[in-house]
Amino acid sequence: MGQIASQTDWFGVAIQQYGLLVVSMLVAGLFAGFVAGMFGIGGGFVVVPALAGVLTVLPHDGGDEHIMHVAIGTSLATIFFTSLRSVQAHAKRGAVDWSILKGWLPWVVAGVIAGVALTSFMDGGQLKIAFGIFLIPLGLQFVFQILGRKVKTEENMPKGPARAALGSGLGAFSSLLGIGGGTPAVLIMTMSGVNMHRAVATAAGFGTIIAVPGAIGSMIAGFGQSGLPTGSVGFVNLIALFAITAMSIWTAPLGAAAAHKLDPVKLKRVFGGYLLLTSAFMLKDLVPGLG
Repeated sequence: MGQIASQTDWFGVAIQQYGLLVVSMLVAGLFAGFVAGMFGIGGGFVVVPALAGVLTVLPHDGGDEHIMHVAIGTSLATIFFTSLRSVQAHAKRGAVDWSILKGWLPWVVAGVIAGVALTSFMDGGQLKIAFGIFLIPLGLQFVFQILGRKVKTEENMPKGPARAALGSGLGAFSSLLGIGGGTPAVLIMTMSGVNMHRAVATAAGFGTIIAVPGAIGSMIAGFGQSGLPTGSVGFVNLIALFAITAMSIWTAPLGAAAAHKLDPVKLKRVFGGYLLLTSAFMLKDLVPGLG
């Protein structure tokens, strides 16, 4: 009887722990997919904070030093499916500029590889601080539209060394934070004279380019590491990946449709406020008494 009771208790604890993860990730996937389709981003700004908060309750040996690594790696894996779904939805409207994606692909991939390598040398606290700090200017940009007010009337995307530098930087920045790179990609394109709707649609394609080497690199970098949450392959947690993807691939087309109908200025300000709140959550440990 004691053994049966023990097994029942273990089963109840497991359901409670994994249930929290799955439900939280389903909700995060709904939101991530919608904002991915609407803004051309990969949803990492939603997925990484959610994972960072929830993965700590999963059974894992040791401390939480790799939680942020798993959050970032899993986010990159989910971005492949979310961005791909978003691209398909935008492509049906003829809004994706495939020539831009083709020209930037090698430089973005090179940057992603460098970013994943850098991430493997950083601890969880450093990654959380980096994520929180980088969210501040991005959140302010969404709220106040500081950049991109005066865009070129003639389309002139960077080429040559400028494209190589910006593409590599975009890839490294995105893989370091576990995002699809949509926000900086849209800024680059709109400031180069690309129409906003086409920029958002094309930015979703950058997420797909970033996600593949980013997710594979995260699995390799985390292979054999101890203290990872149950269900992880390297720094990618399969439980969270499946839960988020199940929802995001459904809501990404809804976000893409909304992007062509709703007021983009108001929506961007709301999302910018969310980014600033998320930044405060990530950086709270730096303030004595709040950590």
